[in-house]
Amino acid sequence: MTLSKSATRPGTPRSAAAGFSMIELVVSLSVMLILTALAVPSLMRSLRTYQLNSAAARVSDMMKYTRFEAVRQNKKMSFLLTASGPGWIVWTGPSTDTAPSPTEKQLLIAGFVYLVTAGAPAGPNIAGGGALTMLSASVCTHACFAFDARGAVSNLQGYVMYIGGINDPDTSYRAIVLLPSGSTQVWSAPAGGPWHQVN
Repeated sequence: MTLSKSATRPGTPRSAAAGFSMIELVVSLSVMLILTALAVPSLMRSLRTYQLNSAAARVSDMMKYTRFEAVRQNKKMSFLLTASGPGWIVWTGPSTDTAPSPTEKQLLIAGFVYLVTAGAPAGPNIAGGGALTMLSASVCTHACFAFDARGAVSNLQGYVMYIGGINDPDTSYRAIVLLPSGSTQVWSAPAGGPWHQVN
């Protein structure tokens, strides 16, 4: 009776060790880096678009909030704007306010998104909106406009605020339009136009 040997005989080829060779690892990493480099610009554009859309929606919400406060308090309430460092702060209050108090609802427009005072495409063509006054530091000192107790714009004028991206040649713009009736619209346009309504 012979016993089987568990050890490999001399001269028998040993099985290859499992895993990646150095060449396979380098090729895999190279492919991953190339795909990442192709994806990053697209992700950055998506992030900037999200930031612009978010800022436009928040400005529109602040206009709606100002209107709501005018109706709720049954008195004229103003949409206010002031410079704050590299950006702008918008808030709601009486037209005599020169700065928001810490307890008031306020919105900072800063970072990648900025308040456009010149260079945006020609304003959106709003049916029935009439001429739109562009909101900027020269118009808002500090009160941009006011809602009356009924929720309509007190001087029956339409307004538009433009926001865009800083130092971005491919940037698009958002226009937040306030109609004389008190309703708001958000419009979007690439750097050369044309405008189309988002909501």
